Amino acid sequence: MAFAPHSEADTAVPALTPERPVIWPPRVRATLSNGLEVVLVESHRIPKFDGQLFFRSGNAMTAATAPGLADMTATVMRTGTTARTSRQIEEDLRRMGADLSSGAGADTSAVSFAGLVDFSDQLLSLVAELTQHASFPADEFERERRQLLEGLKIERTTPGFLGSERFRRVLFGTHPYGTITPSETQAEAYRLDQLKDFYAHYYRPGNALLVMVGDFEPHAMLGRIEKIFGAWAPGCVEDAPNPPLPELHGRRVYLVHLPGSVQAQVLIGNRAITRKHPDWLKLTLANSIYGGAFNSRLVMNIREDKGYTYSPRSGAHPLRQHGYFSIGAAVRNDVVGAALTEIFFEIDRMRSTPVGEDELSDARNYLTGIFSLGLATQDGLAGQLATATLERLPDDYLETYRERVLKLTAADVLDASQKYFDSANAQIVIVGDRAHIEAQAELFGKPEVYDAQGNRI
Repeated sequence: MAFAPHSEADTAVPALTPERPVIWPPRVRATLSNGLEVVLVESHRIPKFDGQLFFRSGNAMTAATAPGLADMTATVMRTGTTARTSRQIEEDLRRMGADLSSGAGADTSAVSFAGLVDFSDQLLSLVAELTQHASFPADEFERERRQLLEGLKIERTTPGFLGSERFRRVLFGTHPYGTITPSETQAEAYRLDQLKDFYAHYYRPGNALLVMVGDFEPHAMLGRIEKIFGAWAPGCVEDAPNPPLPELHGRRVYLVHLPGSVQAQVLIGNRAITRKHPDWLKLTLANSIYGGAFNSRLVMNIREDKGYTYSPRSGAHPLRQHGYFSIGAAVRNDVVGAALTEIFFEIDRMRSTPVGEDELSDARNYLTGIFSLGLATQDGLAGQLATATLERLPDDYLETYRERVLKLTAADVLDASQKYFDSANAQIVIVGDRAHIEAQAELFGKPEVYDAQGNRI
């Protein structure tokens, strides 16, 4: 049987169609009498629901005395209540076909859960039980602490972790954001009473936000939430400490010595802004063009063209009190200096020359496309709603996001690059074998040298 050859018309890539509008489902907001903030969205595509219960207190609350305590509290909280053992919790979750996890970051602690709507009351009751009546079993605490200590030992051999640890310390100093994990000594010093005290003080409804998206009628669901969570006693919670930040003037280089490392981890950046700042979308777009997307300038330069690294990346990181901008890459020892040169070349190009219209259009479409994909699932939509609510963003922030991104111009990108890609005052952290990389590091400034335990050498 003979086949006709393909014509150009057969192989031509079809033109992109206009982006479809996002149809926002009805949203119900309420605050219970005890202060619990609730956001509910109905989504009837599948007979499931996703939920997230946030507390506006995380590891930053105790960074000065017990770093990482919020995360340990959230982990052990899940292992038992006054009515259920860890095994019973797991069996109940399996019976419901549900998932439940807990953890904490710098600014929040959270319980995330998902299940079939037929079991929504049972799953919500389990969440309420965990967040109000956790028993903190001593054996589970000791097991989690042992696992944490083993993980910390491994992290001390990992260039990525060591780079992030030094970078955050450089940017934030003694501020809680300057500490990302406890030392082994600090983890050893954890006591069960500390977890119970953190739980009793910060796991309060007036400090909490419940977001749920799923196959339910919001007003009926709100009534069930009131019944399950309404008796939760309110409490007063203070804000996280916000001490002054270190002054950062001029480029500084910090080298973390990791003997025998065959490659180096480089991190470059500076403090920036939070999501609430009027320039946030400008910075997000500028970052996408610089190094935040796979076809960004940084990737095209030091991955595709030079072959220095497999996965360079830049990011704008909004924490509650402060933000920061970072550029990271794992590179061969022999090209540390060359890679840094190209990283700064691309920074300075962003700061000095407006982007072209094609590149700008691609970046805008990338951001709006990623945003739309993030709304395609129940948990994605719940996450977006939680972020907007926790950050106290405008009520229409999500609805107008794509429109505002598409209106950004080359002048906006140039303005953000000049303000927040602070080339002259960039802080440079390099992790690797000192013997192979120190001479290259010195091309960018006299390095301060540290060992893997964070001690100055």
